[in-house]
Amino acid sequence: MNRNTVIRGLMAVVLTLPLAACAAQNSAIPSAGKATATKSAHWSYLGDTGPDKWATLDTQNAACANGTEQSPIDIELSQLKVDKELSTFETNYKPTSFTLMNNGHTIQANDASGSNTITVEGKVYTFVQLHFHKPSENQINGKTFDMEMHLVHKNSEGNLAVLGVLIKSGSENKQLAEMFSKLPKEETKEDLKLDQVIDLNALLPQDKKAFRYKGSLTTPPCSEGVDWTVLEEPIELSEEQIQSFGAIFSDNHRPVQPLNGRTVATQ
Repeated sequence: MNRNTVIRGLMAVVLTLPLAACAAQNSAIPSAGKATATKSAHWSYLGDTGPDKWATLDTQNAACANGTEQSPIDIELSQLKVDKELSTFETNYKPTSFTLMNNGHTIQANDASGSNTITVEGKVYTFVQLHFHKPSENQINGKTFDMEMHLVHKNSEGNLAVLGVLIKSGSENKQLAEMFSKLPKEETKEDLKLDQVIDLNALLPQDKKAFRYKGSLTTPPCSEGVDWTVLEEPIELSEEQIQSFGAIFSDNHRPVQPLNGRTVATQ
């Protein structure tokens, strides 16, 4: 090997080192999308990352502070608009297999079947998941219930419809027995499969009297345009079931938001 060949080899090594260092450095820098997702993941229900601070944590959460149709709300029975022409919501549910997760903010049961639907104002929404809040987020005449279950549905246009079911302490809920015996105490990386199917129809109260209003997500980014249906009659969970959830999430509710002139309708 002559002297020129050695020099060329050394120069190639020297030039390659900075490029390799840059590549390693760049690989550690998250993309803008990942950075936003990481930042928004730090919201909580307490202190500096609690509900009154959500809008300051991420620009995408602006609606949490300046939205005009936010959820949850206090449903005042004396202020209801009785609308006899209001169409009743219709459910098309059947016994379904669920998977269970702890997403760090609640316990969520996911349905990947796409076979359960709800019809609201003539629009069909496919059921996606259900989750829980303790205590309830929506109130009736200022009354807060022990918990609340949200059944989240999405239509082909990407719009959401949420069915809110209030929960009070009482008898053991047989439909949720397996789920509440297996609540994951820590945030999960993979869903846990439940062995028994859940009949969503059997979860709902017999009396389907409902309150309807236009609202939002109750978690960041607090996006509006969500069709809310809240059932007046609560369902029951045993005190043991409620406490098992409370041992993981002692308080994961957003306070009620101003109506800002919205109408809450019922039949």
